[in-house]
Amino acid sequence: MKRFFVILLSIVGLALHMEAQVRQGEEVPNFTALDQDSQKWTLKKEIKKADYLVVYFYPIAFTGGCTKQACSYRDQKGELEAVGAQVVGVSGDKPKTLELFALEHNLNFTLLSDDTGEIAKLFGVPYGEGGTLKREIKGITFDLERGTTIQRWTFILDKEGKMIYKDTEVDAANDSGKVMKYLSSRQ
Repeated sequence: MKRFFVILLSIVGLALHMEAQVRQGEEVPNFTALDQDSQKWTLKKEIKKADYLVVYFYPIAFTGGCTKQACSYRDQKGELEAVGAQVVGVSGDKPKTLELFALEHNLNFTLLSDDTGEIAKLFGVPYGEGGTLKREIKGITFDLERGTTIQRWTFILDKEGKMIYKDTEVDAANDSGKVMKYLSSRQ
């Protein structure tokens, strides 16, 4: 009997967690996070600045796939803006790590710190424990901290903040191209 209640509580807990996630077609609740300059970034304020907001989650700044993904968004910024889109990258990295990542790779879009996993949870993106990564940047060794490690997923929100696109099987190097193709098809 005790085992039955444990299983039942687990199922109920999972169902409640699923209910908290935003689904495609639903409006994403407002959230605030620190960007790479340790400034507050608020969804409801930023969503009004473009027709579309691309929100991509990535595991760890300064790693191979994450760098490829960020640089491809950097390189396609003009094309994305031409179809009315702005981009924001989200990881569990601390703001200082994001600042170094943006500077090292000349990133021209906002990076947000989700070091508690709250934004990932809102979108239903799986995440786990954080950690520290040692990296040498311009001859100086840094211990780059992250509060969480978030899986690589990509979303697009429309001007009203509704989720119109969700990709849970992201290919880091081709993510921006896939997003661009989707947005171009909506023109």
